[in-house]
Amino acid sequence: MSNEKKDWELETEQELEETDVDEESNGTDSLENTVYDWARCLVSAVVAVVLIFTFCFRMVGVSGGSMQNTLYTGDRVVMLNSILCDFEQGDIVVVNAYNATLDETIIKRIVAVGGQTVDIDFNTGIVYVDGTALDEPYVKEPTFTTGGTEFPLTLAPDEVFVMGDNRNGSTDSRSTMLGPVKVDYLQGKAVFLLLPGKTASTDKMDLSRIGFIS
Repeated sequence: MSNEKKDWELETEQELEETDVDEESNGTDSLENTVYDWARCLVSAVVAVVLIFTFCFRMVGVSGGSMQNTLYTGDRVVMLNSILCDFEQGDIVVVNAYNATLDETIIKRIVAVGGQTVDIDFNTGIVYVDGTALDEPYVKEPTFTTGGTEFPLTLAPDEVFVMGDNRNGSTDSRSTMLGPVKVDYLQGKAVFLLLPGKTASTDKMDLSRIGFIS
């Protein structure tokens, strides 16, 4: 009887030890699965962000004062890729390096699109599209500066006419160095100001400017 009791106690101890081992193994497997799931989610998120910023959005930096007082040097804006854009009058667009003279990417506002006729009265500073004076609350000052382009000017179907909001401090479609821009040269549309640079009047960053661009 004593021997049977000892055997039973021995078997019980072995079973308990096996149970402890199984629980430790299950705990390890559970931790490994959790780490694996988190790693997979992280990798998926990184890939998704890369794809989005490759095919949908890009960050673009603003350099120069031609778009004041809408955009300033140092501003970082989110650009919607051109393949997702239907460009319209009033859009702020990023233009690829255009020719040997203008060999840098520039950012301007579309004033007129294909088929429209642009005219500018440089005495009053008023811009006309298809005979109608534009209401342009975004410009820094009226348009007094010429650039060599003759007006009125009718755009081809695949062209846009662009100008900077700082009309008298911008090289744009008024200039013979640029002229009307082919739509194929548009990288995309600036849609959101993510990180403001320093404004010219205060030389400070104004976080209240963060938001959608109009």
